[in-house]
Formats: sequence, structure tokens, C-alpha cells
Amino acid sequence: MVVRLPKGYKPSDDEPFMNKRQREYFRRKLEQWKEDILLENKETLQHLQEETAHHPDLADRASTETERSLELRTRDRQRKLVSKIDAALRRVEEGTYGYCEETGEPISLKRLDARPIATLSIEAQERHERRERVYRDD
Repeated sequence: MVVRLPKGYKPSDDEPFMNKRQREYFRRKLEQWKEDILLENKETLQHLQEETAHHPDLADRASTETERSLELRTRDRQRKLVSKIDAALRRVEEGTYGYCEETGEPISLKRLDARPIATLSIEAQERHERRERVYRDD
């Protein structure tokens, strides 16, 4: 079933939480984000393949290797992000998207709009980060 979104649609607190429009809005947002990342990855691979020139100068070679290393680390982070986007898209399909995995409460629309892969409400995320700091300090 196709859900049409009005031009410029933004989810609001005035409508039922995670109704069909909101789910469609976030599904589209997640798919576009994923598409953008995959396009960037493709461009990076092409760039790395094209730039196989050997630099006789050690400083130039070191600079090129540093840039490659940074690009590859960025792409690795984005690969992990794509898997989180895929998980969020599965939650949209299952009907569990937008609800905190810890408390089951709705995650605020502002938080989801800013971080569409969020799985915890702000309160649960803060508790999680506090616990993490306590254990990390040990």
C-alpha cells in the first residue's frame, strides 16, 4: 500500500504517534540516507582505484597513505551506519520503529528526525551513557 506524503510533510506531535504517514516519512528518510552513503562509498572506491600513482617523494607518499587510511576508516564507520539503517528499516516494517528498546516508550519525533536510527529515548540513552562512564572509569 502506497502512502502519499503532502509536499513538505514533517511529523508532528499533533497526530497519532507512528501513524502511516510518519512511518513512511522515516522510511523514506532512512532509504535516502542509505542511498547517499552508498553513493559516497562508490565514489571513494573509484577515487582510490584511480589514485594509484606512486610518489617518489616520501612526504607525498606518506600524505597519500594518511588520506587513504582516513577515507577507509570513514567508509568503515559508514558501513556500520548502513547496517544500523537497515535495522531501522526492518523496525519500520515490523511496526516497532520509534519506540525505545529499553522502556517501550515512544522516542520523541525531534530525536528521530535528528537521529533516525535512534533505538533509545533520550532518558534511556543518558542512563546508558552514565552506566558506560561508570564502568569505563573502573
